[in-house]
Amino acid sequence: MFKKKILITGGAGFIGSHVIRHFVKKYSNYEIYNLDILTYAGNLENLKDIEDYPNYNLLLEDITNEDRIQDLFTEYEFDGVIHLAAESHVDRSIKNPLAFAKTNILGTLNLLNSFKNRWSDNWKDKRFYHISTDEVYGTLGETGLFTEETPYSPNSPYSASKASSDHFVRSYGETYGMPFVISNCSNNYGPNHFPEKLIPLFINNIIENKDLPVYGDGNYTRDWLYVKDHARAIDKIFHEGENMKTYNIGGFNEWKNIDLVKLLCRLMDNKLGRSKGESEKLITFVKDRPGHDLRYAIDATKIKEELGWEPSVSFEEGLSLTIDWYLENEEWLINVTSGEYKNYYQDFYSNR
Repeated sequence: MFKKKILITGGAGFIGSHVIRHFVKKYSNYEIYNLDILTYAGNLENLKDIEDYPNYNLLLEDITNEDRIQDLFTEYEFDGVIHLAAESHVDRSIKNPLAFAKTNILGTLNLLNSFKNRWSDNWKDKRFYHISTDEVYGTLGETGLFTEETPYSPNSPYSASKASSDHFVRSYGETYGMPFVISNCSNNYGPNHFPEKLIPLFINNIIENKDLPVYGDGNYTRDWLYVKDHARAIDKIFHEGENMKTYNIGGFNEWKNIDLVKLLCRLMDNKLGRSKGESEKLITFVKDRPGHDLRYAIDATKIKEELGWEPSVSFEEGLSLTIDWYLENEEWLINVTSGEYKNYYQDFYSNR
């Protein structure tokens, strides 16, 4: 008999697959449901190692399908929701903002409504956990950190759609008494990352001796977090976080893009047996994207002090582990870098 039924949305994606694996393996007394529509970034190969676990279930559904989502909550009576499903790539949001509004805002509303309709008469031991991004806060100058009290100031259609969904979650807590938690996380990296984001894209391009397209002057700064540490933080917040609170999750680990790329090149040259500096020759500076935020940096003091969480690996260690995973999983990389991904890459980078 399972103690809880937990719905995790977007579980076939990058972060979601690590969260699914973490929960399925750690909580054998939980029945875990992975709800995913399997868009270009959703890949069931990410979960091959746990697909036969008795407490794992796959639901191939779209969070924007209002009637079907309500039916699932009626049928399975999920005690908790960990909501990761989202359109998340800034470049794609600039090209097609309506798709981001549909998935990130309306999809979240469908989940909120279905959860409310099922449990509003008894919220005991129930929780809606919404996973968000540090990009809702906008951009920082050369100093300062995002805290949980930083005002929202989104600068891209992606971050605007996530900010809106954050507000809806908070409003359901205030209006209907829904127990919720929200977390806003910095950039993730690690195994199984679809190669449109910087680190997996550049790992793949270095392997194939392709250009490494760096936006602008490369001085945009991001805080980076190893994805398995993010999964640990999500576990902590889901089980121990205080209702109606937001927690910022960060790596205490800021890097300028150009410095990160050069470190990646050095590590790749060493692992591939190439001469020193060979991969750096692939760096190409390309036209900046509109509304590019200068710097993100998370103050993760609150989750460290209140819940005892902090990153477990240094950036260089995590980056080395990530490179090793891609080099050891060539078939996975080949599979995901075909079809739509090639069309997307051609569309966004070939003329820059």
